[in-house]
Amino acid sequence: MTVPLEEVKRRLELAGQPHLLHFWPELSEDERQLFLQELSQLDLDGLRGHCEEAAAAAAAPAASLDRHIEPVPAELIGSVRRSEQSSLAEWEREGLLQISQNHVGVLLLAGGQGTRLGVPYPKGMYNVELPSGKTLYQIQAERIHRVQELADMQYASKSIVPWYIMTSEFTLAPTEAFFQENDYFGLKPSNVIMFEQRMIPAVTFDGKVILQGKGKIAMAPDGNGGLYKALVDNKVLEDMEKRGVEYLHVYCVDNILVKMADPVFIGFCVSKGADCGAKVVEKAYPAEPVGVVCRVKGVAQVVEYSEIQPETAELRGPGGELVYSAGNICNHFFTRAFLQDVADKFEGQLKQHVALKKVQFVDTQGNQVKPTKPNGIKMEKFVFDVFPFSRNFVAFEVVREDEFSPLKNANSAASDNPTTARNALLAQHCRWAAAAGATLLDQHGKPLPPAAMSVSDADRPPAQCEISPLVSYFGEGLESLLKGKKVATPFILDQKQAKELQGH
Repeated sequence: MTVPLEEVKRRLELAGQPHLLHFWPELSEDERQLFLQELSQLDLDGLRGHCEEAAAAAAAPAASLDRHIEPVPAELIGSVRRSEQSSLAEWEREGLLQISQNHVGVLLLAGGQGTRLGVPYPKGMYNVELPSGKTLYQIQAERIHRVQELADMQYASKSIVPWYIMTSEFTLAPTEAFFQENDYFGLKPSNVIMFEQRMIPAVTFDGKVILQGKGKIAMAPDGNGGLYKALVDNKVLEDMEKRGVEYLHVYCVDNILVKMADPVFIGFCVSKGADCGAKVVEKAYPAEPVGVVCRVKGVAQVVEYSEIQPETAELRGPGGELVYSAGNICNHFFTRAFLQDVADKFEGQLKQHVALKKVQFVDTQGNQVKPTKPNGIKMEKFVFDVFPFSRNFVAFEVVREDEFSPLKNANSAASDNPTTARNALLAQHCRWAAAAGATLLDQHGKPLPPAAMSVSDADRPPAQCEISPLVSYFGEGLESLLKGKKVATPFILDQKQAKELQGH
């Protein structure tokens, strides 16, 4: 609802932000209406507090938590490498059982723009130039198809894993259009639920809301921790309840290796009676810039790498392993009951984090300025900020090469770029094919060396071997297709190819 101009003026004065109407006389009638609508949607009463908090937080030095931290106790950590095979199989059965009973949903955090990646569209639409040309969204949709199939094969069910996609003002329309153009990648449209997170204004270092244009505020999504408010705003928890979804797998759009609704992870969390869980990978080296899943004053938390002193990060246990090695990969399990608790009781207590950004603005003369260094503060909440409210938190360690290769940067950066993401997936699929008994051949018909199945050699990319998620979710079911076969690369194993191989 649009608030009258005089009321908006009064509230902006109270909030210490009257400059927002500086160019009002220069706006056309249409521009005035749009701007008034935007100003009306702001929390004008809470604006002063938001701006003062942002300025104070940006000025404060990062706190060091070294005296208060300890690792997550071993009994609350599962591990793909360290757990017994029988335990892993049991957790997988439990996870598939929950999927077969329609108790599991997946939730994708897709509100960010592809700024660092250098593209003007949402990251999920990105094509890393796999042989198949598939985008991240297509790969993820096909993994949902396959995990439903695996549950149905084991439990003779007809399961549905609903896909909740949290977008933002920037990503909602292009994401909706992309899914429609691609017929939802074969998923039923009613089982793909898109919703928007809130936007909050960017603020200068002296606590003033930034004008992006003469009649436009610089807004940004409120971080992936905006999820909890968005679940309520968009009645997503109600939708989950109607569908009977009890457990939610939450993940970030940019991880090309993500296991959607991973049955092993779901099963581990359910069998431990957890209300909240985090997948972690072992840190590659002490100063790796990832958050660490640990305990602070006895409570589960993710501590950012900037909040730990180097000497603490370098601490090692008796076997030489890092004491604080549980790297956070934004891959989480929540029960619906826990999310409801967060929404009802804890959302207002979530910590705000400071992000210093280069924010385009209009100066007092009305000139558009593109800053070369950070000039603004964006306040963000993080999805993991709810860990301290958990009654039974667990962590699950997975192998980085199998489950984590994020796409964050353009190829001009050294890591986490389209090339590293593509190579991680191809190397994984080469390993699957070899484990199933296939011999991969190069273009001259010679067997490929083990190095061709690895991403460790930067000068030699992995062989071009791609296996469709519709054929295999995580390497399963390939032996009957590939054992004893000599396979020339490049090779794409899709459903059509799989049928042909079965017929041989």
